[in-house]
Amino acid sequence: MIGTVLGLSQSRIKRLYAYSTISHLGFILLALSINSIESIQAFIFYLIQYTTSNLNAFILLITIGYSLYRYVYEGKDKKQYEKLLDKNNSPIQLISQIKGYFYMNPVLALSLAITLFSFIGIPPLIGFFAKQMVLSAALKDGYIFLSLVAILTSVISAVYYLAVIKEIFFEKSNYKLNKEFETSNKNVVFLESYNNKSIKAVNFNLDNIVLSGHLTITISILTLILLLFIFAANESMSISNILALLIFNP
Repeated sequence: MIGTVLGLSQSRIKRLYAYSTISHLGFILLALSINSIESIQAFIFYLIQYTTSNLNAFILLITIGYSLYRYVYEGKDKKQYEKLLDKNNSPIQLISQIKGYFYMNPVLALSLAITLFSFIGIPPLIGFFAKQMVLSAALKDGYIFLSLVAILTSVISAVYYLAVIKEIFFEKSNYKLNKEFETSNKNVVFLESYNNKSIKAVNFNLDNIVLSGHLTITISILTLILLLFIFAANESMSISNILALLIFNP
């Protein structure tokens, strides 16, 4: 409940992620407190899916920051952003900084939306099945009140996730192209490292600069796991069941 309520008032996206983690930790502790085979299986599966979702969310946040290298932020809260002590650690600090990002990079925006929908627990994403397993185990053992609290907090937390999605897809972007990059073609001179002599000049197109392969592959794999889990659910369920049996009956 604390993570859910405090998350509603956040303007910084990393803090939103942090309070979101507190909220999800409630589901994890609920599964642990029941202490049955079904609840331990739900605990392990929830841990697996949330680790995957959270990892994808932070990688996407960093990648979005990299993709904005050509732009200058001109939002109303620019002064607030410039005063942040940790702004150099990550280009994206405020939720308002990703306004209208769908129109700048639709693929990354959709990937982030899928991740946030998984946090909410929208079917058929993996987050839905994790919450369903925890709540089923809780109701089976008579934890009716705690189940109602978990459902309520999950619904409330959907508000700030949907607010982020609204910023991405339905707001106007506050970014403008950096004046230094108004001309897309640049002449780059390569130098020899040992005698500092120029070798040749190359016409360089900034539009050809793309995200690195390891970032795109990682994001693609993690997003597909969240999106297509329903088509390959047996493997994850079997692993969770085996681990639960090993833990519950050592």
